[in-house]
This record gives sequence, C-alpha cells and structure tokens, in this order.
Amino acid sequence: MSKAFTKESDGEDDDDLAGEAALPGGFTNYITPAGHKRLNDELARLWKVDRPQLVDTIAWAASNGDRSENGDYIYGKRKLREIDRRIRFLSKHLDSAVVVDNAGKTHDKVYFGATVTVADEAGAERTV
Repeated sequence: MSKAFTKESDGEDDDDLAGEAALPGGFTNYITPAGHKRLNDELARLWKVDRPQLVDTIAWAASNGDRSENGDYIYGKRKLREIDRRIRFLSKHLDSAVVVDNAGKTHDKVYFGATVTVADEAGAERTV
C-alpha cells in the first residue's frame, strides 16, 4: 500500500507520554518563588481562560453536524488534548514542588535559588 493511504497518528495515544517528564524517585522538585508563580499563572490561564474558550469552540463545531470533515472540531479536540496534558503536567509538578527562597540571604556556600557574585583575577565582578 502506498504511504499516502496510511493513517498518521492523531496524537490520541500520546497520553501515555504525559508522565515521561516526571522526576525519578528519590529526587526533590525544588523551585524558586518566581518559577512557582509563573507555573501557577500558566495553570490558571490554561484552566480558566484557554480551556473554556476552546470547549465553547468545540461545542459549536460539534453542533454543525458532520464531525469527520469539520476542521474546527478535529483541531479543537487535538488542542484540547494538548491543553489537558499540560494542565496535568503542571498540576503534578506544582503538587510536588518545594519552594526555596535563598535570594538576599548570606551563606558561605551556594544554594539553589541564591544570587552569587563572582570576581575573576582582574577584579571584575559578575552576579549570577
């Protein structure tokens, strides 16, 4: 059979890949306060803005009749799966996140989330 007549995957079986970015056992998911806020904001936007708009579009497209040739319906469902996958990813990572705030604190060692000023031999300083 010609390659032109084979069905490409529409991504429905990609749900099994949602856990591939999960942390291995024994590791802690450290995150800075700014990173935690950014992920929370993305989750809220996906859940409260993007997903409801897309569900409305899909419902409208489904009400138009034949779904097999309805681009709004087909691509809307695909986009909805992507959004749901991202929501699951963010929820899992935020649930296991440990917020670490070392900014502005003085330590003898470098810790996660700390701001460090480094000087080279010439005396030029760089803050990382």
